[in-house]
Amino acid sequence: MTIFQILTSALSSFILTALFTPLFINYAHKRNQGQMIREEGPKWHQKKSGTPTMGGFVFNIAILITGLWVPLCFDHLTPVVLALDVTLILYGLIGFWDDSIKLFKKQNEGFTPRQKLLCQIIGALIFLAFYHHEKLPYSLAFFGHEVQVGLIVYGLFVIFWLVGFSNAVNLTDGLDGLVSGQAIIAFGAYAIIAYHQKQYDVVIFCLAVIGALFAFLGFNHKPAKIFMGDMGSLALGGALAAVSIMVHHEMLLLLIGIIFVCETLSVILQVASFKLTGKRIFKMSPIHHHFELCGWSEWRVDLTFWAVGLIAAVIGVLTTI
Repeated sequence: MTIFQILTSALSSFILTALFTPLFINYAHKRNQGQMIREEGPKWHQKKSGTPTMGGFVFNIAILITGLWVPLCFDHLTPVVLALDVTLILYGLIGFWDDSIKLFKKQNEGFTPRQKLLCQIIGALIFLAFYHHEKLPYSLAFFGHEVQVGLIVYGLFVIFWLVGFSNAVNLTDGLDGLVSGQAIIAFGAYAIIAYHQKQYDVVIFCLAVIGALFAFLGFNHKPAKIFMGDMGSLALGGALAAVSIMVHHEMLLLLIGIIFVCETLSVILQVASFKLTGKRIFKMSPIHHHFELCGWSEWRVDLTFWAVGLIAAVIGVLTTI
């Protein structure tokens, strides 16, 4: 795979996202379709109410278009890249439905938890069908050792992994630009791993995501002109989990995606502590809000979390190549 092909994938999604995001923002303003901010969140976030959301619609389409035409032109259109494209779109559609309910009802709540979980499981099962069709191994890598687990156990793992990380990225999406930057880092790490494995179809997909997110970050950084919404965060989380499976470094995502993991754990610990003791561990969860309430600016939280994520990603990559 040449540098030209690599740049083509990233530039294609970057240009598409950069061109169409402003149009989408203008459309949302004309239709008065803006994000409803949670009342439970930091009070100063209320001023963000009305900011256009569902920006994931634009970059998901840009990634899909790039993830189809670039592999087709360079003879890398494989079932693997199709499985990644389908996973991105399926989880994006779940988010689209969820975001649409919020906009229609003018509230911050969309799906019920059970409805959302069911849709996410169905998305994971469709990805598993692609995986099974390609006769890929039903094994997990632990510290360099392969453990054969069989179809049923691996299938349950795939469901847990895609559902878990789609929700983890969704929970992290609470500050301007936070998920955009962290997802760039995570997909970048897996792009390097995939390139080392000569899985160029996965590389093209990862670079399409990176290019799109770099363009989107220009509109999503503080003060955000648009939010990615569940359509963006659920899609990115599901796709990231799928990529980790395709390169067969699933458990490494716990390190590469350490920010997503910590955000999720902070919510679990907060809820468990409050139910068991009546006391809260953090001032507010997910943990990025805790740091905000400690006096950190959004930019300081973003930069600190990105730095931690980058260090973890570098360590993760160095352990595999």
